[in-house]
This record gives sequence, structure tokens and C-alpha cells, in this order.
Amino acid sequence: MNSCKNCNEPTNGNYCSNCGQPTVLKRIDKHYIFQEIGEILGAKKGLLFTIKKLLISPGKSVRHFLAKDRYRFVKPILFLIVMSLIYTFVNYFSQIKIDEYAFSSPFLNIRVDGVEGVESVFKWMRENFGYSNLLIGLFMAFWVKLLFRKSGYNLFEIFILMCFVSGISIIFLSVGTIIQNITHWHLLQISNLITMIYLVWAVGQFFDKKRVASYAKTLLAYFLGAITFSAFVLSIGFLIDIIMNK
Repeated sequence: MNSCKNCNEPTNGNYCSNCGQPTVLKRIDKHYIFQEIGEILGAKKGLLFTIKKLLISPGKSVRHFLAKDRYRFVKPILFLIVMSLIYTFVNYFSQIKIDEYAFSSPFLNIRVDGVEGVESVFKWMRENFGYSNLLIGLFMAFWVKLLFRKSGYNLFEIFILMCFVSGISIIFLSVGTIIQNITHWHLLQISNLITMIYLVWAVGQFFDKKRVASYAKTLLAYFLGAITFSAFVLSIGFLIDIIMNK
């Protein structure tokens, strides 16, 4: 009789009766990697299924995830991480200059001459445009909660909504980056506009797709989130500059 390598429970089968771990762990090789990828892209809990639903009916899909079915969708934070990794991979091989990312987003095109702390922070934001977009989404979640406070959804549920919506937004940015690299057309501004339109449509649909006020509030939340995000980053930049000059 052998002992489980995970919990040391005596076992004589293929799996531990206590923790369920296989008695013999297979060596990690290409088959293991392909299996892991296959599980992410699988039909039941699939990345493609999640993307499809969020593109067709984002508001209804997220409400369904919150209230009824959390099995078939990729978990929202995992979805966000996977999309961020895809964007990082695309951006790594991109030939687009950093300044073009800044130009595509006025909220990252703030410059304060002579203040190195602010310049360094915004430079990092422009170099990590995907993560900057996610941070803007976090600030936007606060304003969405404030403007839709009578909806009954708490801040954490709205955060889940923003995880899904931000993940799809990163797909638009990734596709725009790929097409621009292939065609050399300046598409980042268009990608950024499509991202904003999708975000307003998805969040507005989540609350009430029949009311124009839902989309108007979402658009306001987007701009307020971006403005407060920029103010927050400026504050960090000035603080860094003060510490560096002491």
C-alpha cells in the first residue's frame, strides 16, 4: 500500500480516497499543456462560449451568470486574466509605438513638463495600455454603482460585470493592434471608440436595455471613471516626484 503524496493518506487505488489526487502524477509534457488549453476552450466552461455570449447579449449573459448559471462561463477574474495575457502577447510582438497608444486614449495622453514622477507613471500606463484600461474599469465600477444605486446590485456584482466587459474590450484592442500591424492603417483610435461603444451598450443593457437613461448614465460613468483614474495617477506621480526630490 502506498501513501498519497498530497495528504499522506494510505491508498491502494489509482486515486486517493481522502483528497482525490491521482496516486501517480503524470509528467508535465506537451499533452498536459494541450489538455489545459482544451479545458479553457472547452464547450461547457469555454472561453469561446463566454466570448460569444458577451458579444451577442452581454447584459443578459452577466445577469444569467449572477442569478442562475455559473457553470458554463469562464470565471470573470480568470476571463480577465486570460484576455490580459492575450493582449500582452499581441502587444509584445507589435510594432506600434507607445505614443500611438497614448494618442488613441486622451486619458493617457496627459503630460506635465518638468515633473518626472508624473511622466514616469503615465509612461508606464502607456506601455501597459491593456492594464490601464482595466484600471479605468475599476474606477468606472464605483461610478456605475453610484449612478445605478437603486438597481439592487452591490459593488462586487458590478465588479464582476466590469471584469467580463473589460475582457471583451481588450479583445477589440487586440484585434485592432493585429490589423494595424498587418495593414499599417491607424486603427487604434477606432478600436478605442468601439471599446467605449461596446462598454456603454453592455453595461446599459445589463441594467435596462429599453431605457435611454441607462446608456446615458453608463457613458457618464465611463467619463467620470476615466477622469478620476487620471487624477489618481497624477496624484501618485506627484507623490513620487516629491519623494524623489527630497
